Amino acid sequence: MREGAPVRLAKSTSNLFRFRADQSGGLEVAKLNRVLSVDPVARTAQVQGMTTYEDLVDATLPHGLMPLVVPQLKTITLGGAVAGLGIESTSFRNGLPHESVRELEVLTGEGQVVVAKPDDDLFRGFPNSYGTLGYALRLEIELEPVKPFVRLRHLPFGSAEECAAVIEQVCADGSADFVDGTVFSRNEMYLTLGNFADIGGKTSDYTGNQIYYRSIQSRRHDSLTIRDYLWRWDTDWFWCSRAFGAQNPVVRRLWPKRYLRSDVYRRLVARYRRFRPPSTREPVIQDVEIPVSRLAEFLDFFHREVGISPIWLCPVRLRSTDGWSLYPMDPSVLYVNVGFWSDVELRPGERMGDRNRLIEAEVARLGGHKSLYSDSYYEESDFWDKYNGPVYRSLKSKYDPMNRLPDLYAKCVRGR
Repeated sequence: MREGAPVRLAKSTSNLFRFRADQSGGLEVAKLNRVLSVDPVARTAQVQGMTTYEDLVDATLPHGLMPLVVPQLKTITLGGAVAGLGIESTSFRNGLPHESVRELEVLTGEGQVVVAKPDDDLFRGFPNSYGTLGYALRLEIELEPVKPFVRLRHLPFGSAEECAAVIEQVCADGSADFVDGTVFSRNEMYLTLGNFADIGGKTSDYTGNQIYYRSIQSRRHDSLTIRDYLWRWDTDWFWCSRAFGAQNPVVRRLWPKRYLRSDVYRRLVARYRRFRPPSTREPVIQDVEIPVSRLAEFLDFFHREVGISPIWLCPVRLRSTDGWSLYPMDPSVLYVNVGFWSDVELRPGERMGDRNRLIEAEVARLGGHKSLYSDSYYEESDFWDKYNGPVYRSLKSKYDPMNRLPDLYAKCVRGR
């Protein structure tokens, strides 16, 4: 690359929803995509930064192991989940993906390769830095043992208060291996509890014509292989495949099964975003962490002011009591990740972005945090208050003193 030019990754895929105009060049990292080794005795894996969770799971399951947290979409990379954020239904007991990293090899903005370990400032500050401090070249991560099947119970609730109380109880008593939830309306929501099992009985298959999220409303019990459980959301990108007609039974039968997956839908969205005409609909694509004690309050606000459904719920508690520099969640608090991915019609007098700003303000009022993988609208001073500006600036001056990499605010809010 030209000396002094800004550095970006040359990537053919992305799970981010901060769309930028195409930019030429970039740091070629496509070949850093291998699982280097799996140690079934130590229960660790050595992986390169561009390794997808799909490839990692395929390498670990034959050993009866899986990563402690497997984000829901197959093409999320290890480096992306650690530099950004990831979450899944084991997060109430295993935290976030970066919390099972033992060692991190980073190519910094200064051009140095740094091996970062848990006591190092770069290791603590790398999560939520989104490639603005450096790129993960290699990671050593912990694995945990699995059983061949996961048995599910879908528990119905008529109120968010009742659902939140049971989330808190189940996450405390250890009665489930996996916990997440789906909200279909103000008065219809389900908590899904999963447990490992040696024997699965009759198992369901949601990789073809059946649709997982629809089963939640119609079944109280289910059974999946461990692999199908880990990717239960990917086939329909949760429920977002409906926007492409992929849930229409006729279209479903004609749609090649190898293209029923999240990365295909993401590419379709990117193409549409690039060529779409002016619209009066605002994209509202966010994941936010809300303290479980304020969950019902947030959902009441969301139904009233936004109205998107379904909504995903995923409880999370940090493993590390020290916390993480650039995403300052309280390790003593059980949070619930609330995910919503759609668009809304602008109301009279609203500007594009106003509904997202309203959500950002409510999340802050309730003591929550917002992931930065999608559009953000914070004023700069407010942004640095929420994402630990002093620590970030110290890390930036140490590991990218020439500002070869974009600034976190410029990248995540201004879209540069």
